[in-house]
Amino acid sequence: MISGIVLAAGTGSRFGGTKQLAELDGMPLVLHAIAALREGGVDEIVVVTGHDADAVEAVLPAEVSAVRNTSFRDGQATSLAAGIHALDERSEAAVVLMADQPGIVGTDVRALIETFRTTRARITRLRFTDGPGPSLLSREIYADAGHLHGDSGARVLMASHPGWVEEAAIDRPVPRDVDTRDDLEP
Repeated sequence: MISGIVLAAGTGSRFGGTKQLAELDGMPLVLHAIAALREGGVDEIVVVTGHDADAVEAVLPAEVSAVRNTSFRDGQATSLAAGIHALDERSEAAVVLMADQPGIVGTDVRALIETFRTTRARITRLRFTDGPGPSLLSREIYADAGHLHGDSGARVLMASHPGWVEEAAIDRPVPRDVDTRDDLEP
């Protein structure tokens, strides 16, 4: 079973509000990440909420599980841990997406899953033409990822264990994050 985790707990301080709910192409940003995971073929989707949790959870499809991270102010690592702890016990790996990177699409998620299934790497990371992208974490490192601190996410594990990382090449630039309202403009 391959899982998907969407990190959607942040306050959106640079954005000036709950950016997970900001609309792009007619739907909230958080739903773009869910669509990419669905199209990519994951078996379960867990969305980690925190700031404005009721409003974010209200837009989630019924088949998506929501888990609240009450420690979301302590950094992204707390949301990653909450998401990992909420996964089905049969989960062998989890694709981790941010709710603010709507340019990640189903084919990107499929590339992560296919590379993982071929290599069984502990971490599979997208490598765009101009930089890295989202990752898939294998069950073998769930405990390591669940004990991270701060805002670094799994980057700490990748930096300290480069042998754990396998890359899936994507032939286009890294999709932009939505950090400010201007980032929603074409």
